Amino acid sequence: MTSARPATPTELDYFVEGMDCPSCVRRIEGALDRLPGAHGARTNLTRQSLTLTLDETRTSRSTLEATLRDLGHPAHALGGPGAAPPAPPAWYRAAQGRLVLTTGALLGAAVLLGQLLPTLAPWLYGAATLLGAAPLARKALAAARAGDPFSINTLVTLAAAGALLIGEQAEAAVVVFLFAVGELLEGVAVGRARSGIQALAALAPKTALLLRGDRVLDVPADALKVGQTVQVQPGGRVPADGTILDGQSSLDDSPVTGESVPVGKGPGDTVYAGSINAGGVLRVRVDRAAQDNTIAQIIHLVEQAEASRAPVARFIDRFSRVYTPLVVLVAAATAFIPPLLGAPLTEWVYKGVALLLIGCPCALVLSVPAAITSAVSAGARRGLLIKGGAALEALGNVRTAAFDKTGTLTAGHPQVTDVTGIGLDDAGVLTLAAAAEQGSSHPLGRALLAAHAALGTPLPAAQDARALPGQAALARVDGTDVAVGSPRYAREHADLSAAEARVAQLEDQGKTVVVLLVDGAVRGLIALRDEPRPDAQAAIQDLRALGVTPVMLTGDNTRTGQAVARTLGLEVHAQLLPEDKLRLIRDLQRQGGVVMIGDGINDAPALAAADVGVAMGGGTDVALETAHVALLRPQVRAAADLIRLSRATMRVIRQNVAFAVGLKLVFLITTLLGLTGLWPAVLSDTGATALVTANALRLLRFRGSEQD
Repeated sequence: MTSARPATPTELDYFVEGMDCPSCVRRIEGALDRLPGAHGARTNLTRQSLTLTLDETRTSRSTLEATLRDLGHPAHALGGPGAAPPAPPAWYRAAQGRLVLTTGALLGAAVLLGQLLPTLAPWLYGAATLLGAAPLARKALAAARAGDPFSINTLVTLAAAGALLIGEQAEAAVVVFLFAVGELLEGVAVGRARSGIQALAALAPKTALLLRGDRVLDVPADALKVGQTVQVQPGGRVPADGTILDGQSSLDDSPVTGESVPVGKGPGDTVYAGSINAGGVLRVRVDRAAQDNTIAQIIHLVEQAEASRAPVARFIDRFSRVYTPLVVLVAAATAFIPPLLGAPLTEWVYKGVALLLIGCPCALVLSVPAAITSAVSAGARRGLLIKGGAALEALGNVRTAAFDKTGTLTAGHPQVTDVTGIGLDDAGVLTLAAAAEQGSSHPLGRALLAAHAALGTPLPAAQDARALPGQAALARVDGTDVAVGSPRYAREHADLSAAEARVAQLEDQGKTVVVLLVDGAVRGLIALRDEPRPDAQAAIQDLRALGVTPVMLTGDNTRTGQAVARTLGLEVHAQLLPEDKLRLIRDLQRQGGVVMIGDGINDAPALAAADVGVAMGGGTDVALETAHVALLRPQVRAAADLIRLSRATMRVIRQNVAFAVGLKLVFLITTLLGLTGLWPAVLSDTGATALVTANALRLLRFRGSEQD
């Protein structure tokens, strides 16, 4: 007789509905820790996924799924680890969205009927409360069975029940409705983060031109193998990380490196998946498979940074773990211990009920969401889109502000800064250079055309216009041969010796220099640079005044980075790839909280890893979706406004908690001494609620830097 072989544990991967906040993650992980045979549970808040190993001889899969369902988080099996989660429904079709709309409609109807038929209003308030509190009560019971009897759901359920018990149906309905709205907003924020990761994946092209002998085959990009050769057409995206074998071109590497202008590359140079070929045809050897390319690595870094960030419990949830059981214990002891010692039962039960009403946490529950809601509304009016209370709280504790350069501290596109004529006046230099660049899509060409347009003079026609990728733009203008090229091109085709000193001086200032050649002779120099935003200097000063240290993290070259940093007066780290920025964020976090402000795809990992990620308005969709805060206006000074708003909000929250708890402590003492009874107890709760609400509304007056 042979013994039965032990069953092999099964690795399961689930999409978990409603897992949209750190407390949800903590509740799920706590329940799984107590489930026999469940090991290695890993949650990803951004993907709303759960991966674990389950020994089905000890706990069946159906039991696991029932446990999650009872917690209010139904789970749906995915195809395997790393599989894409299903597309979430629109917020108003999801269960939480329907709950918010229904309770809100009942709340609104009760308010209107309260003016017309006051006797019916309490019934509608009560219906809204019961409808909103029912799922919270179910979650509270499931959490209690899982070992967490005093969760946030318990707190809100007790608040609603206590308010109904004393006849405050309107207060109960508002408490439940505000909590439901907060839960909904957190879910929407996580869904947007998932969309950001999908946008990252969309950067790499779906197809590639594979060279096989004399044939060019259109194949899926994810089927490319290391060592194969692909062709990249002008205007196309590079399908894989690789090395140029043949061809010259300018490549826009900004999705990966943050380089502010396209980089000229030729045989032997490295190219990145997702980069845009702005010039000639290239033949590229594939060096990395699709699952290992630069875009895939950035996606991995974003998910890893999001998953490894320690879950932060909500302030009110942490407080309730002590406050709620203490109130219940004191009320029960007051009601039943004195009668056991011979005191009158009716008198002490009355006092116990009064203490329970005093401890009704309605004001405490409202104290945080009222402040957060007011702050988020005030921020939105100032163009500050804050995705949840956790980010708002963390902003007040940051000690370092890390800025991307291109598109964040700078405008994101080069501008003409200096024109030096050699045998021509400055206007003549700009006119000929712009004429040669007519129709150009290159950022430097567009900058020259914009500078000429500011002169308000006619632009002469150009004939035989053509481009030498990475070298020069050539044309015939008014019967003369005109070339606008790099200093290297000028040295190869003319005598640049008389202007070398000026070229070196401009380049030392972090500027890109182009040389104007007319009939083979040097006739002018034009310098261009991505200049700091007008408010960048004020932003740096504001942050220093708040005790926050600013630092620049850029993928641009060291010389350009140092030039901008000198202008603004801050520390700089240059020539950084996405993984370098991520490493520096980790290093800075050892000194305290870090806020990262950026706009590029290459900033996504750093935005996710920072305590708070802030995306500039006008930045890429990926940065906006990955970040915890988005600046709807392209003003970098708003970073300091965010910190001011956070600190003001945290002051209000601390004051609200003091009001809510302090007022109750006063009535607790007077009730125990027999000085006050049931109605003053009700008044203490209602009064505290009014105080915290009024205090929170003060945040709506926040004006940011306009207050300076």
